Amino acid sequence: MIRALRYVGQAAVLAAFVAAVGFFSGKPSLRPFPEGEALLKVSFSHGGDRKVECRKRTPEELAELAANMRSALDCPRERVELRFEIDLDGEPLYQALLPPTGLAGDGPSRVYERFALPAGRHVLDLRLRDSRRSEGFDHVARRAVEFDAGQSVAVDFRGGEGFIIR
Repeated sequence: MIRALRYVGQAAVLAAFVAAVGFFSGKPSLRPFPEGEALLKVSFSHGGDRKVECRKRTPEELAELAANMRSALDCPRERVELRFEIDLDGEPLYQALLPPTGLAGDGPSRVYERFALPAGRHVLDLRLRDSRRSEGFDHVARRAVEFDAGQSVAVDFRGGEGFIIR
């Protein structure tokens, strides 16, 4: 008799646990962004040009260096910061100067931003400067994107391909 009560008690506890997990798996409902809006995520890592051009060492400079350090070119490691801009339907949405990572400033610049946008058709203008120039941009793209409510759209950048929207 006691054994039967133990099984009934275990079944009741297990049923309560399963019911609690089932209830909380759907309630409360979590919305990552407001209803009727879409999410634009911008995430990429890209290394800009070197801040200073490589230069050829003179024979005197090479003679002063240890034998294992005698590279003909002197190339400083530091990279330029990236200038990145996004316009949505002709209005500025995001502008940033992205510094290079790393202790010596020689790593890639990184960006991760999220924007909640109204659903519908929008025109994205994406611009990136990754060189030493002071005006203009090296990579420019204009894309018309249809945002559905609840949709998440990602913007990526690859040096050889340019901006990628998925």
